[in-house]
Amino acid sequence: MSAPMAAPAEPERARPRSESRPPSGGWRIVAAKELADHLGSTRFVVLFVVLGLAGASAVYSVSQQITSVASGVGTTESLFPLLFTLSASDIAAATQQAANTPLPSFVALISLLAPLLGIAFGFDAVNRERSDRTLPRLLAQPIYRDDVINGKFAAGLAAIGTALGAVLLIIAAWGVIQLGVVPTAEDVARLAVWYVVAIVYIGFWLALATLCSVVMRRAASSALVAISAWLVVSLFGGLLISTVVGLLSPLSSTPTTAEVIANGHLQDALTRISPDGMFQIATQAILDPHVTAGILTIDQRVAVAQQGAPGSILSLDQSLLVVGPQVLAIVALSVVCFALAYIAFMRQEVRA
Repeated sequence: MSAPMAAPAEPERARPRSESRPPSGGWRIVAAKELADHLGSTRFVVLFVVLGLAGASAVYSVSQQITSVASGVGTTESLFPLLFTLSASDIAAATQQAANTPLPSFVALISLLAPLLGIAFGFDAVNRERSDRTLPRLLAQPIYRDDVINGKFAAGLAAIGTALGAVLLIIAAWGVIQLGVVPTAEDVARLAVWYVVAIVYIGFWLALATLCSVVMRRAASSALVAISAWLVVSLFGGLLISTVVGLLSPLSSTPTTAEVIANGHLQDALTRISPDGMFQIATQAILDPHVTAGILTIDQRVAVAQQGAPGSILSLDQSLLVVGPQVLAIVALSVVCFALAYIAFMRQEVRA
């Protein structure tokens, strides 16, 4: 008698889609964890306090000078943006008075110090995980590899936005009290646009620091390279540009008009390709509605505070058209740096 036939094997049930692939929002999980670490870290508190104290000192000093030179102004139009773009030394030099402080303007301090925020939150984004031997465990979680670097960059940008936004709101409120001028709706809009541009500019330094963190194994090395780049661009950039202009377009002992024009055009062109120079040009054009074809001098800006606009006033959308190329260039630099960091991280081998 023949044995009974075995029942056909039941086909294996397909796993649900949620079990077969990582969650699509894995970068949000990484970003939330990193952001919580950033906001509770000592570096965040120290940088926030330093940035706040420096900005408050600059705004307080310039508010006193603006009040003294603009006491006879019949209108308060455009006085509030000058609170951030002028320094007490600028006003004192133009009005032949004694300056009460050598501090630069608020936006000049942001241009100088804010890149440290990007460097501080990006120089050890990846190599810290590697040195602590936590990167293999992190990549072993059910998330994509690119979610790690995307989440870390998003968390750093969110921490920077939180710090800069809080400092800007506190200092603006203090400036209103000191100056006694309530900003108009357009003034608030200009500050909001400048805030976005500043975040983009600091994001460039965050992307550069993240690239250094991915390429270099040690956090100290990546911090050294990023800080060196910051020093070259922010502190020695003007000296380097002047040196290059002097070599390529020198001025004779009795310079002609053509030599002066060529020298000025070359210096302006080199300034516009520097990240710091592009940010400063965009800053003044956004916060100063009197900037039309070019950047106003110190004397002209003080004259604005004393007598009003020397010419036509640009609306916000017209100012955005003036600074459009600079803002797009900063965005492009940020995208290039982060793309290089992304590609390098995706190609790296991570061993347990």
